Amino acid sequence: MSDHAPSGIWLDQATVRLGGRVVLDDLSLTLTEARIGILGRNGSGKTTLLRLIAGLVAPDAGRVRVEGADPFADRKAALGNLGILFQNPDHQILFPTVEEELAFGLVQQGLPQPQALERAHRCLAEEGRSHWAQAPVSTLSQGQRHYLCLLAVLLMQPRTILLDEPFAGLDLPTQARLARRLAALPQRLVTITHDPEALSDCDRVLWLEAGRIALDGPPAQVLPAFTAEMARIGERDADADLAG
Repeated sequence: MSDHAPSGIWLDQATVRLGGRVVLDDLSLTLTEARIGILGRNGSGKTTLLRLIAGLVAPDAGRVRVEGADPFADRKAALGNLGILFQNPDHQILFPTVEEELAFGLVQQGLPQPQALERAHRCLAEEGRSHWAQAPVSTLSQGQRHYLCLLAVLLMQPRTILLDEPFAGLDLPTQARLARRLAALPQRLVTITHDPEALSDCDRVLWLEAGRIALDGPPAQVLPAFTAEMARIGERDADADLAG
């Protein structure tokens, strides 16, 4: 690839090692579609890829650019380009009250604290949740904390949002509400999951296996192949257990 990084998410021969083990192996990708899914079983490297794109880890070799900027080296640019919704909201929430949590990202982007709080209150009013402003985060349910994290990300107006197993641990009504909200967003969404059903509406799906791309294409091509392979592995493992 050339030195010029295109728009969107761009990886050029990116490799990540953790504990001496190669977790992501020489990945080269250009991701520009509006709805992108990254699919793989546990241990395939999905979460490490999310962290690499987000700039939370640096590649041991190769390059990563998001909208032309290095997300690890240029954290200010990363704040405007990327938002992350983690699987567990408690891994994301830092502050004791809702208003503080919502204001934090805006302050990180350079907005003075009083203006950040004002914008947080306006956001809650628009959502019909003004009564949340000074509530302790600890009083919210898991679904509500997940929703709070999404609001905090949206307030920062990133161009791309990374979703780490966004429906895990949520009951079905909460999943449905979150799915509707996500589907209506104008941002690029990159959803990382082991659940093929969560990616059926994506424009593009990448199947990650042992840190490399096993298949890359539309959902109609990738999802049946992934499902069939997982069934084959399950049958093989079951047979092995019986034989043992």
